[in-house]
Amino acid sequence: MRTTLRRCLLGALLALTTLAAGAQTAYPNRPVKIIVPFGPGGFTDVVARILGQKLGAALGGSVVIENKPGAGSTIGSDLVAKAAPDGYTLLMISSTHTISPSIYKTLPYDPIKSFTPISKLVDSAYVLVVNPSKVSATSVKDFIAQAKAKPDTLHYASSGNGSTQHLMGGLFVSMAGAQLKHIPYRSSNLAMTDLVGGTVESSFAGITNALPHLASGKLRALAVTTATRAPQLPDVPTLHEAGVSGYDASNWLALLGPAGMPKDIVSRLNTEIAKLMAQPDTQRALFDAGVQVGVSTPEELSNLMQVEMGKWARIVKDAGIEMQ
Repeated sequence: MRTTLRRCLLGALLALTTLAAGAQTAYPNRPVKIIVPFGPGGFTDVVARILGQKLGAALGGSVVIENKPGAGSTIGSDLVAKAAPDGYTLLMISSTHTISPSIYKTLPYDPIKSFTPISKLVDSAYVLVVNPSKVSATSVKDFIAQAKAKPDTLHYASSGNGSTQHLMGGLFVSMAGAQLKHIPYRSSNLAMTDLVGGTVESSFAGITNALPHLASGKLRALAVTTATRAPQLPDVPTLHEAGVSGYDASNWLALLGPAGMPKDIVSRLNTEIAKLMAQPDTQRALFDAGVQVGVSTPEELSNLMQVEMGKWARIVKDAGIEMQ
């Protein structure tokens, strides 16, 4: 009897211990934070909020978006690189993440080794837009001619030094020979505000930010940056079509975590993201935001990051782009 009782007590204790351990390790058991290393209202922020709402529901918890802009996305990225690798602090990156090593002499983290790749999310073209009250040009050729006629009197706004917008513009200046002055802002939203207000004349803007102002007539689209036309702007030519032969640059977004994240958490996040990105309402929301779904495995994302670092390093060197 005593032996039986002892065994029952030990079994109950073991069961309670297992349940307690499970309660402690269940993921997520508190809000998951996604750091957006850009200001609110921009291209990356819009996609992060669409993803965050859906991902929180899929995980059975909540996802909080925090904007940490500055220094071409490196401030927010550094916060995540130094966070605990427990899956509760994640990073929404853009192509800027792979541009930074070519722009900054030193970084407080390694763009590859300091992070755990989770999934690529979306792809997007950028669009060269002008304020029609400041720029009379209705085509890229006219815009280039206007810039050459009055060197350094036309400006292009970006979300900051070293940002994708900065590089898109720098590549255009290099390939077209159009002398535009770069004006960096702390976010793409602030850059767009000054563009619409007429403080600056042009920008290489995310389609997300540009669409409402194009619809209202406050901005004019001259060309998109990708090799093929954007589905949201089918009547707008590519820069290659418009006369800047060979121009092809796009932006993509992805989700990372700190280096050393548990494989089971990475796998769950990747699986849930793939499921929610396949939902028609998610795809419609992202299309309306100016992007196309483009998910990946963690391994595919890791390879993309390596390739993109090499690509942008060549572009920065060939175009002679420097921090201002």
